[in-house]
Amino acid sequence: MPSHPASGTPGNPPTGEVPDNAPTAPARYYWDDRVTSRGAWRTDPRTGLPMEPPGQDLAAMRSGLGHGASTVPALWPLYVTWSDGQASIDLEAEHAALSLFGLHQQSQRQPMHHPGISAGAALRALRTSGRFSEEAVDRRVAAAANATSVPALLYRLRALVTQLRSVGQPLDYTLLLRNVKDWHHPEARQRVRRAWGLAYHSWGPDPGKGQSKNP
Repeated sequence: MPSHPASGTPGNPPTGEVPDNAPTAPARYYWDDRVTSRGAWRTDPRTGLPMEPPGQDLAAMRSGLGHGASTVPALWPLYVTWSDGQASIDLEAEHAALSLFGLHQQSQRQPMHHPGISAGAALRALRTSGRFSEEAVDRRVAAAANATSVPALLYRLRALVTQLRSVGQPLDYTLLLRNVKDWHHPEARQRVRRAWGLAYHSWGPDPGKGQSKNP
């Protein structure tokens, strides 16, 4: 089980008005609890071992793929987003990011969360990896970027994350979570598309290894 508490989980959902002791900001997300700012596993102070996610946590995350927030009980203990008993945009975004992270981290020894590597930069690294046809990656990325709903975006990202896993390319899951939240709003969605496009079509050093700050 993760070290952080699950606040507002459907197992014990708060109702009514937000109480005085409600958190003003979410606790650290699952991946932030386990990965340093440099993209390495944190060390468990109790055991001295890397804080790699246990297999049952990753399996719970993957079970959320294709489902909405709060509908998969195995994921309830992993949420940190405050809830008043409703499936908010924030909670839906955390659910989506957790599900994709579980898919991405499966069978990987190195963290697939790396702060600062935007989705656009990670996908650029996938394109130049030599593992897949650049034209095929272009089509998949364009299809994801052209999605006009969050479910369509997540469906298309799922295939891309599987390809990122195959080449061991991480990305910043906190940034991706924010992207998913923004995708609900047309103007913000367009800003995310632009940021992804600029990172994806950059011609500088290997974008998957740098510290891109694009959303």
